[in-house]
Amino acid sequence: MKGALHLGRIAGIKIEIHWTFSFLLIWVVFLDMQKGGDLNSSLLSILLILMLFICVVLHELGHALTAKRFGIGTKKITLLPIGGVALLEKMPEKPGQELLVAIAGPAVNVLIAMLLSFFIPFHNYFALDPAGLEDFLNTSGFQSFLLFLFIANIMLVVFNMIPAFPMDGGRVLRALLAYKLGRVKATEIASGLGQILAVLFFMLGILINPFLILIALFIFMGAYGENQMVKQQSVLEGHIVKEAMLTKLTILHPWNSMEEAVHAVLASTEKDFVVTDNNRIVGVLYHKDIIKNAGKPATLIKDVMQTNIRTVDISQAITTVLEYIRNEKSTFFPVTRNNELVGAIDMTNISEFIVFKSNP
Repeated sequence: MKGALHLGRIAGIKIEIHWTFSFLLIWVVFLDMQKGGDLNSSLLSILLILMLFICVVLHELGHALTAKRFGIGTKKITLLPIGGVALLEKMPEKPGQELLVAIAGPAVNVLIAMLLSFFIPFHNYFALDPAGLEDFLNTSGFQSFLLFLFIANIMLVVFNMIPAFPMDGGRVLRALLAYKLGRVKATEIASGLGQILAVLFFMLGILINPFLILIALFIFMGAYGENQMVKQQSVLEGHIVKEAMLTKLTILHPWNSMEEAVHAVLASTEKDFVVTDNNRIVGVLYHKDIIKNAGKPATLIKDVMQTNIRTVDISQAITTVLEYIRNEKSTFFPVTRNNELVGAIDMTNISEFIVFKSNP
């Protein structure tokens, strides 16, 4: 994600924080000042937010480490103003595994709340009248700090367990429904609930708090994207690369010039090109690199092409290629049979294949 600050690694997982997180800190200080707060109360509010986001990281690590038990890696955890996102390589397709991965995050927050409860004298607060309790909550101090952190973790559990995708509760719901309805129908129901929730949040954001509009957009896009992805995987299930690959390729060579590459782009509908030397794949020349170097016609392709590339076998599942695209951010792969080039496959071809298979 662009504009993210790398904080380090935990259990081999990269932890980063997006630059927009600073807006949340500014907003918290602004609200505190509006209520008549001073420097100490503002610093305590910022500390509370930072501690809360440590809890969010632990929440996401709960998902990541549980997924790791099922052989699924996590590329990174990113902190955003609206929470954290663990970028798993994929979600488990077995309902039981997805159920455990989904519930692991909220379980971490429950554990944190339980640990905090040992240091919070709840009996003292129950004895306060409403005015006394309000005075206590408005007082900056260690005990009120612990109470707010306890409440925040409980709220994280409640919010994340809302049974609508992409919340953890939505994933739990999908896992449970998948036992009876299958993954596609279960995703459709959970994502539909997620989109309804997003609309409600959007309306509340207009009426109450603009921050809810951001959450609404996040939920809506996440629910829609997951539903589309699962539908695509369902259509592609059982199909192999051979069925969707490009076979008529323009082959370029390391000694060709960028001028020749530009002519190749203009002469066909191809955007990316396989580069070979003595019938051996040595690289890929991507469209973005052609555009970037179009003003240097004499430059040789060998100085521009990408050599750290993945090839796919003609008999591999197309769903596997989709996983490569999501995890590696590459959309073009040379296709081989017995290590010899026989074609290529890209996202455009896969999308067209999905359209044809979805409309028999």
